[in-house]
Amino acid sequence: MPIAKAWSVALLGIEGRIVEIEADIGGGMPAVKLVGLPDAGLREAKDRVRSAVRNSKQSWPDGKVTLGLSPANLPKVGSGYDLGIAAAVLAASGVVPSTKLVRSVLLGELALDGRVRPVRGVLPGLLAARAAGMKRAVVPVESLIEAALVDGLEIRGAARLRDLVAWLRDENDLVEPPPPAPPEPPDVPDLSDVIGQPEARWALEVAAAGGHHLLMTGPPGVGKTMLAKRLPGLLPPLTHEESLEVTAVHSIDGSLTEGSPLVTVPPFVAPHHSISVAALIGGGSGLAVPGAISRAHRGILLLDEVCEFPSDRLESLRTIVEDGEVRIGRVRGVVRYPARFQLVLATNPCPCAPPKETDCSCSATARRRYLSRLSGPLLDRVDLRTKLRPLTAMSAHDVADIESTAVVRTRVVEARRRAAARWAEHGWQANAEVPGPVLRREFSLPAKATALLDRGLDRGLLTARGADRCLRIAWTLADLAGAARPDEDEVAAALDFRERQAA
Repeated sequence: MPIAKAWSVALLGIEGRIVEIEADIGGGMPAVKLVGLPDAGLREAKDRVRSAVRNSKQSWPDGKVTLGLSPANLPKVGSGYDLGIAAAVLAASGVVPSTKLVRSVLLGELALDGRVRPVRGVLPGLLAARAAGMKRAVVPVESLIEAALVDGLEIRGAARLRDLVAWLRDENDLVEPPPPAPPEPPDVPDLSDVIGQPEARWALEVAAAGGHHLLMTGPPGVGKTMLAKRLPGLLPPLTHEESLEVTAVHSIDGSLTEGSPLVTVPPFVAPHHSISVAALIGGGSGLAVPGAISRAHRGILLLDEVCEFPSDRLESLRTIVEDGEVRIGRVRGVVRYPARFQLVLATNPCPCAPPKETDCSCSATARRRYLSRLSGPLLDRVDLRTKLRPLTAMSAHDVADIESTAVVRTRVVEARRRAAARWAEHGWQANAEVPGPVLRREFSLPAKATALLDRGLDRGLLTARGADRCLRIAWTLADLAGAARPDEDEVAAALDFRERQAA
């Protein structure tokens, strides 16, 4: 019998590669041979597919079936190839014609009774299929809403294997995607809930306007976590391209909602301090899966009680916050996941953390040991540092005078618009993304404006990286003030944010 072909997609991180599935039926004892670097889950596909075919009232070939997945040197992970394997075998045995399989991608896991089960990574898989010139895609019915996010492909859904067989025989059509549902309103708490803390609120606004990393230090109960949770509400909504990036990561992670899978609001991720390195940055056997930092891509990563995190977790972030992506090597290959997030750190000033600092019972050595979890290289990458003070009276603050998220967000969006217009030809969206050499050469400030930075560098109080971050903050302050460029006041204010201590 001739060889039949079907197509599926292999994922390396969020990058997809088209996989050609070949089925050859030859003589000899009945057996199924699967080649092409399958993992353990994929090696079991031959038993799943055979049972699904038989329970769908279709005949399984009596001879030896050889299944080849190409490129042969590309690792194949997961059960999403089941539907393609079944179609290739049925086409090779003459049960169904192979006409519709040409330029079609099949994704889905098969249950033993022939049901098509959803798999992770449908969105990045179909984006890769579209880039490769494919025209159609068949996915599980449960994944239709996610698949419909990809324009330029004819999307169809199959509930059972027999539905796919009937479609290939032109006996019926598959399920079409439903009309897109309206996006769910974001459930973000309001900034007006936070009483007092004007310095911290201003730091939060600057962080939102420029995409800067932020460290908040203060005794327990003063509002550090409350402020951090309100930061996503200050950020502008994600662009369509950013939404697809974020949704692709969440699709691989399996955390998308069925009703409205497209992520349009910057995500907020706050892992517990007991998290492992692999869970934080990504990992696992075989090919690594995304970690918390990738789920926070284009959003906020909050490390609350950051001094309780083991040092190896914190130090693993040092290069990632600079690069905006993580590269994880495993035996079966190297994967890359995006990780361009805003890092927000919150900590108590000491282990005992009394409501009033004057009641602290910690020795100087204990305080120093506690805060030493935040190493110099990590702190040097944090743009803004602010200290929160305990409230002295609830009645001293007029609730009517506290600005809401909507009011502050208006200023943030306008500052972001000014920054995006300035960096448009370079492709940057926020001041925090601009490389230091560009700020020093193409957008250099007068010597009078940078005199404080020069003095700090000369005295060893500031690193070159710290000076670049001061320049970024200064541009953000200018954008918030509506100024064309920073002057010495903005540079001084930016340096003041950098010089504030963690305790």
